[in-house]
Amino acid sequence: MLGDMTSHRRIATGATPFVSLITLLVLQIPVPDARADDWPWWRGPDRNGIAKADQMPPVKFSAKESVKWVTPIPGRGHGSAILVGDNVILQAADEITQTQSVICLDRKSGKPKWTKEVHRGGFPKTNSKASHASSTPACDGERVFVNFVNGDSAYTTALNLQDGEQVWQKKISGYVVHQGYGSSPAIYQSLVIVSADNKSGGAVCAFNRTDGNEVWRVERPKTANYPSPIILNVGGKDQVFMTGCELVSSIDPLTGEKLWEMEGATTECVTSTVTDGERIFTSGGYPKNHVAAIAADGSKKVVWENISRVYVPSMLVKDGYLYAIMDGGVVVCWNSATGERMWKERLGGTFSSSPVMVGDRFYAASETGEFFVFKADDKNFELLATNQLGNEVMATPTICDGQIFARVAVRSEGGNERQEFLYCIGAE
Repeated sequence: MLGDMTSHRRIATGATPFVSLITLLVLQIPVPDARADDWPWWRGPDRNGIAKADQMPPVKFSAKESVKWVTPIPGRGHGSAILVGDNVILQAADEITQTQSVICLDRKSGKPKWTKEVHRGGFPKTNSKASHASSTPACDGERVFVNFVNGDSAYTTALNLQDGEQVWQKKISGYVVHQGYGSSPAIYQSLVIVSADNKSGGAVCAFNRTDGNEVWRVERPKTANYPSPIILNVGGKDQVFMTGCELVSSIDPLTGEKLWEMEGATTECVTSTVTDGERIFTSGGYPKNHVAAIAADGSKKVVWENISRVYVPSMLVKDGYLYAIMDGGVVVCWNSATGERMWKERLGGTFSSSPVMVGDRFYAASETGEFFVFKADDKNFELLATNQLGNEVMATPTICDGQIFARVAVRSEGGNERQEFLYCIGAE
C-alpha cells in the first residue's frame, strides 16, 4: 500500500546561490503565447489530455473517409505529433540507417518542411514493443525540444523551429535501457524540464530554454521507470509530479526544491499524472497494479486506492470524475473524491495509446488501429463509432482545431513490411 516514507532517501538538488541567481534572471524570458488551436506538447496545452470542447472532429472516419491529408513517416516512432502555428512536428527513428530525427510538416497540406537528424548510430537494444522515438516534442514557439536515448545516455536537444537547426544539446543522465524510453519534455516559464529514470540512477532536471544551461537537477533512485514530468497547478501552486521508483514526488518547477515526497506508486509507472484540483491520481503496473488518489497538499494522505491495471494509457479527469482505459481494453469511471466506481464497460483489444477528451466525447485507439469514439459522463457510456485506421497504433492522437492527427502504421500480413503514416482527419 502507499504510505509515508519509512526509510531515509536523499534527493539531491543542484541548486546553489549562483544557480538560483541565474534562475531569477532568466524568469524574465516569457513563453510565447500558443494559438488557441495549437497543441504544443505532450497531452496538450493544459497537459491533461483534454482538447477544447467547442470543436467537432469527425466521429466516423477511415483511411478513405474524412481524410484531409496523409503523409508517410520514415522509420518508427510512438510519440505524438505536436501542432504549433503552421507546423506539425514529430520524432522518428530509422533502425536501418540508425538515425533519430525530428520531422516538421506543413499543417495545411502535410508536405515536409524540414527534417533534422539529431543522432546517428548508438541504438541500444530495446523491448520489441518500444521504439527509439517514443517521446513527444515540446515547442515554445521559437525552439523545438526533443528527448532521445542514444548510446548509454539520455539527451535533450533544442532545434530552431524555422529550419530545424540545432541550438543546443545537453545530457540528462546516463541511461540503461530496460524496456525503452518515452519521457517527454515540459516547458515552464524560462525552463524546459526533462527526466530519465533508469537503473543506473537518472535525474529530473531543468535547462534554460534559450542556451541549455542547467538550472537545477534532482537525482533519482536507481530503478527503471517511464513517466514524463508533468506540471500541474494543485493546491494553489504549480508542481512538477513524478511517479514511480516507489515514490510519488512533488518538485518546485522553478528551483528543483522537493516540496513533498512519499513512498508508493509501485516501481514502474508510465502514465502521466492528472488532477481534479485537490488530489493527484497515480497509476502503475509493475510489480503491482494500482490506481491511487493522493492529497496534493503535502499531507501525504492516500485518499483512496484500488488494484486496477492502468499501466500505459494515461487517465482523464472531468467534473469530479476520473476516467481510465485499462491496458486490457476496459473503460472505467470513478468518483475522483471517493474512488467509488460509477460504471465499467469493455471496448476490447489492448491499449498503449492514451485517450483524448473533446467535450463529452472520448477518442481512444487500440494497438490494432481501432479508433473508438464514445460519449461518457458519470452515469452513462455510449459508444458512438468504431473506426479502423492502419493496423498498428501506439501513439496518442492529437486533436485540435476540429482535426485529429493520428500516427498509425500499416503492417503487411506476414509482418515483414511496416510503414508509418500521419493522418490529418477533418470534416469534409
